[in-house]
Amino acid sequence: MEDQPADPGDLTTGSSDEQTEAQPTGKAARAGGNKLVAAPAEPETEPGAEPGAEPEVAAADPVLVPHRTASRALKTAAVVAALLFVAAGAFAGATAQQYLSDRALVHTKLEIARTATNAITTLWTYTPEDMESLPDRAEKYLGGDFAAQYRQYIDAIVAPNKQAQVSNSTQVLGAAIETISPGQATALVYTNSVATSPVTKNIPSLRYLSYRLTLERRNSTWLITEMTPVTSLDLTPRL
Repeated sequence: MEDQPADPGDLTTGSSDEQTEAQPTGKAARAGGNKLVAAPAEPETEPGAEPGAEPEVAAADPVLVPHRTASRALKTAAVVAALLFVAAGAFAGATAQQYLSDRALVHTKLEIARTATNAITTLWTYTPEDMESLPDRAEKYLGGDFAAQYRQYIDAIVAPNKQAQVSNSTQVLGAAIETISPGQATALVYTNSVATSPVTKNIPSLRYLSYRLTLERRNSTWLITEMTPVTSLDLTPRL
């Protein structure tokens, strides 16, 4: 019956509509209606990446290790480089000095050989017309007692040679420096001497002579102080 009161302790009283779960009303209902159930987040996939591909692992940053400066090694290298530079400079200086010394010696030898060649050519080349002035022409190459000895020799042969109309021509074939020092030197001179005279029908007298010359340096000039014959080869035709 609809209006019968329910017995105390009767758990089955009430209509089925009343047994329906109570629904919230008002602000609670609106709040409950506005709630959204969050869906589980899906992992993001980069564009162009294949599905199922493993994600790239970021490269680890480089670890900087403190480095001690090799100051001692640099100092040692600098000292070694300085020593090498000094040694190279000393070697270059010694080499240059030796080169200059050798060059000066060669120059001196050439000067002596040139003096000896010019002197012998002048001393033994003459004609009947200029024979008397021969000692004066040769004077600049001679020194000491040899200058006076040469003048005496020429003075003694001037008259007979002029009478026989003798002409003599001497050519130096070679000169070599035998010894050399700062103030003195010796040289060997090889010559070819040709003499002609009307007395011998102008048949040439051909002789190969060599001399050893002693030279002394006076006021930067080399002068012959001694002349000694070494060899003599006479190839004059015999009629």
